[in-house]
Amino acid sequence: MIAPARPKPFLQPEYCKGCLRCIDACPRDCITPGTTINPATGLVPVELHLENCNGCSLCMQACPEPYGLRPETEHLTDPRDFELEDPAQIFGRKQVPGVPPVDLPDDFVPLPACEPLVLKGNYASAVGALLAGCRHVFGYPITPSTEGAELMAKILPKIGGHFIQAVSEVAAVNMMYGAGGAGVPCMTFTSGPGFSLMLEGVSYMIGAEVPGVFVNIMRGGPGLGNLGPEQADIKLACRGLGHGNTHAIVLAPGTPEEMLTLTMRAFELSFLYRNPVVILGDGFLGQMTGVVHLPATLRKPGLPAWAVSGDRAHHLNLICSIHLSEDDLEAHNRKLNAKYALISSQEQRSDTFHCEDAEVLVVACNTPARMAKGAVEAAREHGVKAGLFRPITLWPFPVDALKAILPRVSRLVIVEGSPGQLEDELRLALSHAGLVPPPITPVQHYGGVLPSQNEILNAIISNQGVRS
Repeated sequence: MIAPARPKPFLQPEYCKGCLRCIDACPRDCITPGTTINPATGLVPVELHLENCNGCSLCMQACPEPYGLRPETEHLTDPRDFELEDPAQIFGRKQVPGVPPVDLPDDFVPLPACEPLVLKGNYASAVGALLAGCRHVFGYPITPSTEGAELMAKILPKIGGHFIQAVSEVAAVNMMYGAGGAGVPCMTFTSGPGFSLMLEGVSYMIGAEVPGVFVNIMRGGPGLGNLGPEQADIKLACRGLGHGNTHAIVLAPGTPEEMLTLTMRAFELSFLYRNPVVILGDGFLGQMTGVVHLPATLRKPGLPAWAVSGDRAHHLNLICSIHLSEDDLEAHNRKLNAKYALISSQEQRSDTFHCEDAEVLVVACNTPARMAKGAVEAAREHGVKAGLFRPITLWPFPVDALKAILPRVSRLVIVEGSPGQLEDELRLALSHAGLVPPPITPVQHYGGVLPSQNEILNAIISNQGVRS
């Protein structure tokens, strides 16, 4: 009696992902790795050579894809009749036993009383990150921010944390993407050239709604520039965070104490909005020392429900910035816009000095605000009613607080270590608010030179250089 012929396998290339399991299963070497990309899937299916095939069906049993390898008696007579189907539509969503993940809240551990410390700004920011529960730091050395990373490299291994000096800033930001996506607080220290290299990754993090803190201690530019304390990354942080529709809260501390407190706050905001936060300090602020007071508690981070943390409870979570459908991507951008609008309404921060009756209002941030404060005091001694408005958030710009002061102000003096980038943010915020600024006197320096107190004072008491 002659046994009936057993059907040989037929390959449906649209279902083959090139896993090569069928090659391992075939005892007669009838299947080889493919050499051509399938345009329907972007994958490389295997190739069948069935001259020696005896129809044992081991390859079909090994194939993990439904309908990838099938008996040739079942294949379609006309390949054009084939339509690629979603396995989830065929088999339904994968069922996972257990309950959905929930947010595990932060805990706060009391700290013993401590005398004030004297720290340089970079160290203060690093200490603030430790107090905020950050145990994952990735970076690449770049002056004038390197001391922050150096301190983290010394401390983190001793307390169960991790510091990795990446091969580049591009690598560092992608490590942050992974850590932030896992739901753990992470950060980096960098400066202008390094921050520029990170912007693609920042855009991915914003698109995927991944938290992370970027401390940018600004130096002179453009290009490699020098190590001086410029403020020329304001435009980059407020308007240029990578491709696409990107925004992040931008904090501008003015003292080492604020380097600590605003770094702590940056981690809170980053997780509250699932978005990166940028801290902009200038080169002087990163290097100068000041008195710093430690808080009463240390934060022990919890774990957000959305995290891709690798455990059973969270393993269905997805962190991704890819939306191939135009409609899906537009819907995602609308969601981001709603978040940006909420941030703009809730997170404006500023500080004022002698603004109650100010007729000449000085606007400055970072180290120049310290010189501006001295100039305001000196102007008061000259009989000029001057005041200082210090934006602490550069995005969103604190326009609500500013517009409450402007009606009695006859002139603005905008002080900055950049060619008008702070002024641009102010003008844009006022324009969106439907307000026209009073005449503006700019006091600007570039390339690492900052305005002096006397220059600011002369601009306050003189009307020279006014522009509308």
